[in-house]
Amino acid sequence: MILALALFFVVMASVTVGIFVLRIWWLPEQVSAHGGAIDQQLILTLTIAGIVFFLAQVALSYVLWRFRARGDKRASYWHENSTLELTWTLATAALFVGLGVLGNRVWANYLFSQEVPDVTTVEVTGQQFAWNIRYPGVDNTFGRTDPALINDAQANYLGLDSKDKASRDDVMTQNIMAVPVNRPIRVILRSKDVTHSFHVPQLRVKQDAVPGMAIRVHFTALRTGEYEIACAELCGMQHYKMRGRLLVMEDADFRTWLKSRIEF
Repeated sequence: MILALALFFVVMASVTVGIFVLRIWWLPEQVSAHGGAIDQQLILTLTIAGIVFFLAQVALSYVLWRFRARGDKRASYWHENSTLELTWTLATAALFVGLGVLGNRVWANYLFSQEVPDVTTVEVTGQQFAWNIRYPGVDNTFGRTDPALINDAQANYLGLDSKDKASRDDVMTQNIMAVPVNRPIRVILRSKDVTHSFHVPQLRVKQDAVPGMAIRVHFTALRTGEYEIACAELCGMQHYKMRGRLLVMEDADFRTWLKSRIEF
């Protein structure tokens, strides 16, 4: 029985590590300029965790077998080993702090990287249970909004003030966000009601949208295609329905798409 249990732990550890080594269940394709550094950090973390996990299971299996009961002899053990406990505690702390520092550096390089002048700005406002997308139009200025003017029945989800000149060429869509490929994109995240989370796995972008705050994230998509915009924060009974589409287009196609939606 003890041998079977020891073999179970070794086999379980081998299968678990093998799933990641062979990438049977793996990350979605990476299509952003900053995503490579995030993936490298994640792979480093998984590699170290996988090695520690495998060695721990092998050690557990060895201890089960080595100190098992034999006949009338009871299973043996020792009460403590201060040297071993101090060693693995310090080693765990060093790995934990080291990975934390490396991960923080990757995050800081992304979060505080300088944005180039030629950037496309898009405002994304979450609400139960949809994404409201707004572009500033040809004047590159967002129009004034007023919460008193919000009227979902008339598709004025943000309370856009039609009397404001800057708002006349603003482009609004719901659950459809188009961006040009190979161009820096600045996203201004807002929320109308509760906390949502703007998540595009292929871009390696995930940021909460918090009521009362305007939170900026940025990315550069490197490949055209259609990707899902998910809400990664439980936001209500119909949270599962809060899905949008990100369309990454060639620059000319994006300009045509945007121009066709400008109403004067």
